[in-house]
Amino acid sequence: MGSNPLPVWASEPCVMGIDEAGRGPVLGPMVYGCLYCSASYQKTLATLKFADSKTLKEEKREELFESLKADASLGWAVDIIDPRELSAKMLQRIKVNLNTISHDAAMGLVNRVLAMGVLLSEVYVDTVGDADKYRIKLEEKFPGIKFVVSKKADSIYPIVSGASIVAKVTRDNALRGWVLDETAEGISRNFGSGYPGDPETKAWLEENKHPVFGFPTLVRFSWATCNSYTKKGATVIWEADEDDKEKASNEGDNKKQLTLNFPSLKRKSEELESSGKGRFKFFSARKLQQLNGCL
Repeated sequence: MGSNPLPVWASEPCVMGIDEAGRGPVLGPMVYGCLYCSASYQKTLATLKFADSKTLKEEKREELFESLKADASLGWAVDIIDPRELSAKMLQRIKVNLNTISHDAAMGLVNRVLAMGVLLSEVYVDTVGDADKYRIKLEEKFPGIKFVVSKKADSIYPIVSGASIVAKVTRDNALRGWVLDETAEGISRNFGSGYPGDPETKAWLEENKHPVFGFPTLVRFSWATCNSYTKKGATVIWEADEDDKEKASNEGDNKKQLTLNFPSLKRKSEELESSGKGRFKFFSARKLQQLNGCL
């Protein structure tokens, strides 16, 4: 998602800003956004009254987003990272932490804009983790581009302020229009802001927890916030398939079952998920396998 087609000014040296929205919430996607323009347009950009999206009211953010989309001298792009992807990466056997996911998203946007043919010369990034280490990582990945990585970059550099608005409005719209996979179960959409401290979000999590399946797919299972809602969850046991049994035997582990203890969220059994073709959407989305016979 982003601006199209490639503008004439993209062949000139260009600057880009990158920021995210939705890093902290327990609900919904995390969105990375970027804004780019010709280096010669930066003085004009400073007059457009972009600011850190967190300091602006929703109506003002949407107004500024519409104005930047209509501005032929600006380009933008976003990466919307689904909550299921976040949880899967953070809970898989070889875990990927949120900082790495964030870095990958930012680098993905740089790659996408370069692939379009934009001549990037400078990129400004709101830091995630240590700013110097992040900058070195980016410079090694993209030699020839100057990177400025800073805390509060969305308050310092107008190009990052604009990226902040792109990311925030995109996330708000995504959350507002989110289609719940579990709609047939009559789940309420009154989930608040999605932040762990929001009373409406807390009430929604409490109301929609399930002792076996956890939460609807809108929820980031990997967030520590979920632990307190699953203390009374069920212990689920899956039979290991033949490949995993053989692997376990070779490793000196003769267990023929894997246990999912939901309260601790140690979801080792997710490594053994099957396709579940033709199943009810709730089950096929989680790749749960039907077992024949009775225990």
